[in-house]
Amino acid sequence: MPIVTRTLLLLTSLGLASPAFAQKTLLHCGRLLDVRSGRLLSQQTIVVEKNRITAVQAGYTAASGPQDQVINLESKTVLPGFIDCHVHLESSPSRNSFREKFTLNPADVAYRAEANALVTLRAGFTTVRDCGGSGVNIALRKAVAQGLVPGPRIYTAGTAISSTGGHMDDTDGLSDDLIARFHPGTAEGVANGPDQCRQAVREQFRRGADLIKIASTGGVLDLSKDGSGAQYSEEEIRAIVQTARDLGMPVACHAHGAEGIKRAVRAGVTSIEHGSLLDAEAMQLMAKNRTWYVPTIIAGKSVADTARRHPDYFPPVVAAKALSIGSQLQATFGKAIKQNVRVAFGTDAGVYRHGQNALEFGYMTEAGLAPIDAIRAATLNAAELLGDPQNLGTLEAGKYADIVAVEGDPLQTIATLTRPTFVMKEGKVYVGQ
Repeated sequence: MPIVTRTLLLLTSLGLASPAFAQKTLLHCGRLLDVRSGRLLSQQTIVVEKNRITAVQAGYTAASGPQDQVINLESKTVLPGFIDCHVHLESSPSRNSFREKFTLNPADVAYRAEANALVTLRAGFTTVRDCGGSGVNIALRKAVAQGLVPGPRIYTAGTAISSTGGHMDDTDGLSDDLIARFHPGTAEGVANGPDQCRQAVREQFRRGADLIKIASTGGVLDLSKDGSGAQYSEEEIRAIVQTARDLGMPVACHAHGAEGIKRAVRAGVTSIEHGSLLDAEAMQLMAKNRTWYVPTIIAGKSVADTARRHPDYFPPVVAAKALSIGSQLQATFGKAIKQNVRVAFGTDAGVYRHGQNALEFGYMTEAGLAPIDAIRAATLNAAELLGDPQNLGTLEAGKYADIVAVEGDPLQTIATLTRPTFVMKEGKVYVGQ
């Protein structure tokens, strides 16, 4: 055996050199959706090496090495992995949701979150932005990134931040005795005044959050009496935004009422989540400032429908808000897209059952968004909102091998996206062959 060959074999066995034929995965795609142009390209091959796409080629490329794998998707439509910019992996809808805050331990929450992550991945969502939980979401992000558990790539806000009595104040509606006993502060996501707001941001940065999530108005699924009123001053939001910006973190803002939205947009938040009661002025302000809108239509529909069908499912104060606020979200979204507000896909999964995220595509198109633009919201736009368009959002060389395949043509029948037959994340197949 020549000395060069012996040396290469030795180096390969020690992991110091690549084998002569590195394994590639070739995906033969009957139709490939180019989300930039909106065109369906026929008979394309995606070449995957390790966790990246290395090429997209016209025609069906044959295997070039004995270890190459060919995956036949010739009857499918192939798209980039979907991105959901608003989920809560720690949460699941239940009649017991309020009681479980007092009965579940962090380990209980973690096991549930792991299961929710896998269901989400298998639904075709290869990346998610977790918009707040107990902090278990940070540990889950690490576990997924390290390959310890399967799940989508996670960007997380850790614990979200609001004012006393705000959406993140878990003592809303409790007795005075319990409020005195718990007395949440910045570590628990409750902050008042610019100084405490800065401290709350730094707490989440220290814990390892990727972004900051705040609430500038009340919410639906808390025990406060009103979900629409503004609950942070513009000065407080500016303190949050500036501190987060100094630390390299974007700010997502939960907001339903128009005044709280306008304060947040003027203060420079990156995105408005929900925006149920956006008025014309708020929409124009968002368009002018290029503030992202993450509408979560499915969440609004889900809570309103549940409150109508099951009057005893929610506490009365929550049921009233679900009916008055949740039912308006889709119509508000339809108005916002006419004002050229930038839209990124998000669903508030955890408010409804995980794994049904793709129903949002249909609700967006019902409101007037073109199917290709709904898909772009969950690919191109979502990648830009996450600040990672170099790795996510399209099927192009150099991007992560996050790939979904469905039957039929989603540009004609958007509901096909709810039934993926193939899901790959970073080169590993989770659904399909």
